[in-house]
Amino acid sequence: MRSRTIAFLMLAGAVLAACGGGSTSVPATQQAASRHASGASGHGSSSSSPIQHVVIVVQENRTFNDLFATFPGGDGTTYGKVEANPNCSPPIQAGTIPLQKVPLSVPSDMNHSYPAYQQARDSGNMDGFDLVHSKGGAGPPECTFPYQYTDPGAIVPYWDMAEQYALAEHMYTTQGSDSFTAHQDLIRGGTEVERGKALVDLPTCGICWWGCDARNGTTTHLVTKLGAYLRRPGPFPCTRHFQIPYPTLRNLMDAKRITWKYYLPVKTASYGQLMSAFDVIWPVRNGPEWKNNIITPQTAIFNDISNGTLPQVSWVIPDQNESDHPHTSQDTGPSWVASIVNAIGQSTYWQHTAIIIVWDDWGGFYDNMPPQQLDYGGLGFRVPAIIVSPYAKPGYISTTNYEFGSILRYIEDNWNLGQLGTSDSRAASLIDSFNYSQPPITFVKIPSQYSKEYFIRAKYSGPPDTDM
Repeated sequence: MRSRTIAFLMLAGAVLAACGGGSTSVPATQQAASRHASGASGHGSSSSSPIQHVVIVVQENRTFNDLFATFPGGDGTTYGKVEANPNCSPPIQAGTIPLQKVPLSVPSDMNHSYPAYQQARDSGNMDGFDLVHSKGGAGPPECTFPYQYTDPGAIVPYWDMAEQYALAEHMYTTQGSDSFTAHQDLIRGGTEVERGKALVDLPTCGICWWGCDARNGTTTHLVTKLGAYLRRPGPFPCTRHFQIPYPTLRNLMDAKRITWKYYLPVKTASYGQLMSAFDVIWPVRNGPEWKNNIITPQTAIFNDISNGTLPQVSWVIPDQNESDHPHTSQDTGPSWVASIVNAIGQSTYWQHTAIIIVWDDWGGFYDNMPPQQLDYGGLGFRVPAIIVSPYAKPGYISTTNYEFGSILRYIEDNWNLGQLGTSDSRAASLIDSFNYSQPPITFVKIPSQYSKEYFIRAKYSGPPDTDM
């Protein structure tokens, strides 16, 4: 693990702490060398943890390298490896090519299915992105299009947060797949529905409801524990059709009376359904938690923050326009995330909250770090993850190999919930990105182009016109 420091300011921070200085706000280059134990502990959390609230902010379809290719001290690159592809114009020769710096909004989506992931990864060589065919495999090869990275000037709030708090540069998705299973992994850590077989890719209905509300005849796709993609249909995307139990973090939290909510744009139109991971969970979809815990619109979190009703664990799903998804023609995602962080940071919740910002899948973008191959089509490619908290190690870049199960593991350990026995059992907790002994960082507002009020006023953008 690496921390970006300046020796003089490290000494100054240590002297300040020794002299009884209280809270501190430090950018990445000003991390203090010595911290005093705060002695804080949270009601309902483990005795050594001051964290009483965890907020998981879920964005869409970006690799780590796409957003942080040039981040100082990070494992990023501005060059990518390619295989020879004579079907491109001009033909591509095997070797390396420069990545193009582009705005946050790019003109089209890319194929990010499990077969595309396998082809791009190329047995760990990470050079097959130019061979992936667009439109789910039915279109022409994507050639040089995946070889790009986002202009840092377009995502300043993300870099500000990464510089001030902790950046996880080795966060891997549970699967090399897309949003349907990624959102399942963020509530469960795995998608096994039969012995030795797990869900992968989108349900057959495509852009529609992705759960118990899917239309009749909808089926899922399956992958084996060894990563073989099965052509035979999987079950209807609803837990009552699965062959084995399918508990989620909700089961562990309910058992310990840990409060939780899942904020998303709508529950009654297709985008709201397909991005609601809990629509797959029959007891939630058909029980009181669908009304009480699945909350719309997503901006309702602002009311809960201001009213003092923020639950202990939250997931926050963006509207399509604020999701960072390619082909949205919007650049509002960084401001949306900053508005959530600022609302918490400027509230009484700040002192006892951890905000985990993560992107759900790779989106087809190039990444330079080969993932370990564990089981059920994973691990997938790296995605960005930023950990914002008064107890996050300031300016810290974690090289710990995290996966989505690491987020669950952190929550499980924080409240002594036990484990689900999916990827949470093997995953390293996010705990190394925290220092509970340091004086809590004083929050400084994250500047952004769009305000919280902009998102509260914004109308629902409607269902997406592209694969997730």
